[in-house]
Amino acid sequence: MSIFNIFSRKDINQGVKRFRENKDAILLDVRTREEYASGHIEGSRNLPLDEIDRVDSVIKDKNTPVYVHCLSGGRSARAAAYLRGKGYRDVHDIGGIGSYTGKIVV
Repeated sequence: MSIFNIFSRKDINQGVKRFRENKDAILLDVRTREEYASGHIEGSRNLPLDEIDRVDSVIKDKNTPVYVHCLSGGRSARAAAYLRGKGYRDVHDIGGIGSYTGKIVV
């Protein structure tokens, strides 16, 4: 990874596109249950950041590609770091739903 990648802005739209291209991937929304219920990306699964320690019961295979997002990108970064620390091998922090241009479902 290049040091310049640290400063690149995450593009949730590209991340969702990559998620949809991989039938085995999981799109993980780490916002609160209330935020998720108010509108989310179709096909996403909700696991709030404050419950991330339950991830082993939600994603059993640590080789599963996981695309993590939240509202603005802060919680997704923390969740992605936690997942990597737990041994998940294919974790992508795709930022915040606030800049998503696709369809939101309730």
